[in-house]
Amino acid sequence: MTTFFYTLQIISAVFSVMLILLHSPKGDGMASIGAASQLFSSQKSTEKGLNKVTYFFVGIFIVSTFVLGFLLK
Repeated sequence: MTTFFYTLQIISAVFSVMLILLHSPKGDGMASIGAASQLFSSQKSTEKGLNKVTYFFVGIFIVSTFVLGFLLK
């Protein structure tokens, strides 16, 4: 049982890192202080899909971490 959660955690961690690295950079310098950067930018559908998949794998990683923590108590 723990082997399954260990492999699930490792796979979800690797995919999470890969997906996070695929995201476009959000740093806008001084424009981000006054929220002026959000005025002219919008999220494309590809970016929205990438966000959903990233949240899914990060959620799997968090759940498997909690389950392993309780199993190895």
